[in-house]
Amino acid sequence: MKCPKCNSDLVPTVRHKIPVNACPSCKGMWFERQDLNQLEDEAFDFGDDAKGTIVFSSTPTSAKCPECSGPLKRFQYRLFELEMEFCEQQHGYWLEDDEDTRVLELMKKEEKDFERKVLAENKWTTTLKQMRSHSFLSKVRDLFH
Repeated sequence: MKCPKCNSDLVPTVRHKIPVNACPSCKGMWFERQDLNQLEDEAFDFGDDAKGTIVFSSTPTSAKCPECSGPLKRFQYRLFELEMEFCEQQHGYWLEDDEDTRVLELMKKEEKDFERKVLAENKWTTTLKQMRSHSFLSKVRDLFH
């Protein structure tokens, strides 16, 4: 496989416990589709539905997929301030040097935010149940009688 950026031969390597193909020249990396999911799962374990959509919109690039030579498309990863490229034939994702570490950081932050949202929703649900209880409503009625 060839690097979509500098046309060097990609070499197998391991990043964050995941085997990927990397470019020794520009340090970019080819993550197959399941590899990116595995990388995200290292930091975010609430399931794919909770992560949200990975690609909302994309723009064509001149780079070619290392697997099928089809054009790669650039997109904003899960609407974060991180751009990467993907193959429309679902072969994988091209990440620039150390963007895999950035994905992990974003997923860790997203997991913390998700935990906070779930906790807040649970507390709000409990509060609403207490407000709707018979004893609470009776106390409010007693205030006005």
